[in-house]
Amino acid sequence: MTPNPETDLAFTRTIPAPRDLVWACWTDPKLLPRWFMPEPHTVEEVEIDLRPGGIFRTRMNVDGTIMDTPGVFLEVDATRRLVFTDAYAPGWVMNPTPFMTAILRFSDADGGGTTYDVLVRHADKAARDNHEKMGFFDGWGTVADQLGAAAAALSGPEPEREILLTRRIAVPPAVAWKAWTDPALLPKWWGPDGYHCETESIDLRAGGHWRFTMVGEGQRFPNLHEFGEMEEATRLTYRLSGFDDMRHHADVTVDFSEEAGGTRVTMKMTLADMKAADAMQFGALEKGYETLASLEQVARTL
Repeated sequence: MTPNPETDLAFTRTIPAPRDLVWACWTDPKLLPRWFMPEPHTVEEVEIDLRPGGIFRTRMNVDGTIMDTPGVFLEVDATRRLVFTDAYAPGWVMNPTPFMTAILRFSDADGGGTTYDVLVRHADKAARDNHEKMGFFDGWGTVADQLGAAAAALSGPEPEREILLTRRIAVPPAVAWKAWTDPALLPKWWGPDGYHCETESIDLRAGGHWRFTMVGEGQRFPNLHEFGEMEEATRLTYRLSGFDDMRHHADVTVDFSEEAGGTRVTMKMTLADMKAADAMQFGALEKGYETLASLEQVARTL
């Protein structure tokens, strides 16, 4: 999208952290306060309902002045594009004095890291010029650096082999847990868009397994999940093996925590046979988020 010099402010940065972690910092309300405001200013509260029309609210403390204006998300393309505005409040209530709409794009940078494209759109040139005078480039530039540091800090002991997915599911933890651990439910939602599962055997308990074939895009992919920890409504782990040779591909940890009446599902994959950047080139990150969206669709019917 080409910026309009009359109404827009824009910049591009390369952030020295992978796209999954940058996205997590933007969309997890526990992570966003770590970087969102230039120090010494702070974010005191965050509300995020990551869907078009869902609330995006930050309560900021700027030298003792509290700034609290809820906005909404307009577009959410997991790990790729995020658009929010203060032109509306939740429920599509119009704001008579809107300030801006932000359009953010995330892509894999050549040589590693994330290309971070920021476009901030205003109603007219006066609003645009005022935002620039307020210190847009210094402020947004500073928090871009802080975003990179916060994202990099999420890396585990094997950062090149880890992928992190995080999503709020609009059901309580017990319900999200049931959708993941009920043998009648798990095969209904597991997998990205356009895929389905054919179960050979399933035993959802610590020490149990799920042997199945993922079918999609005209191909069949044998899979085996061997479950380790199963702490009810809190955590599960499994060893992922697959393809024709059923080799070990990844170790996966899934955490469930209560958040604003729903559940924050955090899924970390530690890859055994390839680097995270290579897996992401094959769409592993996008397919993972599609799978978590399917989890929510099924869980909300329970």
